[in-house]
Amino acid sequence: MSQALQNNKRIAKNTLLLYFRMIILMLVTLYTSRVVLDALGESDYGIYNVVGGIVAMFSVLSNSLSGAISRFITYELGTGNKKRLARIFSTSVNIQILMALAIFVLCEVGGVWFLNVKMNIPDGRMEAANIVLQCSIATFMVNLISVPYNATIIAHERMGVFAYISILEAGLKLLVAYLIYISTFDKLMVYAQLILGIAILLRLIYGIYCGRHFAEAHYRFILDRPLLKEMTGFAGWNLFGSTAYMLNTQGVNMLINIFFGVTTNAARAIAVQVDAAVTQFVNNFMTAINPQITKSYAAGDREYLFKLVCRGTKYSFFIMYLFIVPLVLEADTILGIWLKEVPADTPVFMRLVLFSTLATLLGNPMLTAILATGKIRNYQIAVVSVGCLVFPLTWIAYKLGCPAYTTYVIYSVIYFSLNFIRLSFLKKLMGFPVGGFILPVFGRIGICAVLTFVLPAVVMFVLPPSFLRLLAVCVVSLLWSVACVYYVGLEKEERIFFMNKAKQLLIKKLKKI
Repeated sequence: MSQALQNNKRIAKNTLLLYFRMIILMLVTLYTSRVVLDALGESDYGIYNVVGGIVAMFSVLSNSLSGAISRFITYELGTGNKKRLARIFSTSVNIQILMALAIFVLCEVGGVWFLNVKMNIPDGRMEAANIVLQCSIATFMVNLISVPYNATIIAHERMGVFAYISILEAGLKLLVAYLIYISTFDKLMVYAQLILGIAILLRLIYGIYCGRHFAEAHYRFILDRPLLKEMTGFAGWNLFGSTAYMLNTQGVNMLINIFFGVTTNAARAIAVQVDAAVTQFVNNFMTAINPQITKSYAAGDREYLFKLVCRGTKYSFFIMYLFIVPLVLEADTILGIWLKEVPADTPVFMRLVLFSTLATLLGNPMLTAILATGKIRNYQIAVVSVGCLVFPLTWIAYKLGCPAYTTYVIYSVIYFSLNFIRLSFLKKLMGFPVGGFILPVFGRIGICAVLTFVLPAVVMFVLPPSFLRLLAVCVVSLLWSVACVYYVGLEKEERIFFMNKAKQLLIKKLKKI
């Protein structure tokens, strides 16, 4: 069996395991969001999300280091240097501990000041908001220390462990939703403390698993100055690029709070919950494929890397679009069934959030390939120069009286344009065949994006609003989208591959019967 075929099978297996994990979490997240919103109310739900966003703004620091850690661990696995791999792991833990302490100080100084002086919090809820902030800081620090362990699991492509632990996580979140529903104490404070408890427990479980299964995942205090310089240098430029994304998400969330209040924050938070649930389908696929992109670059297999980037871009878009069509067309009905009370502007937020996420997803495989090279300084400068425009343009739009959802229109346009910058850097860094990407990938994606809406939209306009119409739109959308992807989105070679796989699965099922 060829190495490429083995890698493809590994990607397929890991994707299925991650989907199992995602389905559990998605169902629990959607249900608990309904329960938590009902238990807390729109105001407290908005407070939790916007106050947690203060800490999330500092997460740009951790995300840059997380990307560096994942890249270095995965790359070293591709080269097979186990001794250096162990040094990378221990150095990563050192970096995360120092970063956790630094972010603790920043949040306690800057975050507490911003919450108590600048934010728009309803009367009588400032004490609860401060408790939420402290719990969010602690949760963030716990998750930060977990990064090297989780990155090691992903680099080794042991996706099954995520699926199994997700069952426990889902059960705990259901328990939390029940406890705050029956709690006689301040529900917002109780919710924040229980979420912190879950983070601590999961951190311990992942740490124990890594220690028992991976030789390099045993922390030793190491001061490897050259390695530390290399990793922090990579992370520094990654941090520079992540700053724009932080401003464009959590920074915009703060602008929404200042201009429109916590109720609009609640509407945005619900839309983001739906988007996060749907995006998990794509993220699971990319989590399975990203290590292969990095390892193929480390091994010098450029042809396989190019195929992974092209197919990763195309398939991630199609997976996301299967859900976007019915969610966009039937947003009002779906939210009405899901939530007891739907905050104003939630349907339009949900539609635009989904489309803005598409613009980001298209560039993820390309970004992984660029990070694999380690040469990211010029790339980050170019991306930040364009990407950082979302925040000031949103601020100007709000000053001019534009509605809150305007930010997602701005975001979608700017982030789609960033994909062409990524393509130019891929060509420069590794000779990526841009001409063989634009039409086969973006061209097919564009045609499918238009076609998939046609038939479900007809069904929606013909039938009156009802639960039966929702079912009809979902069924028609799924079947029509799959047909469009198969006949228009896939190339002949890909259609043959998927058809052969379907036949093999059918034959196996028939033999069992």
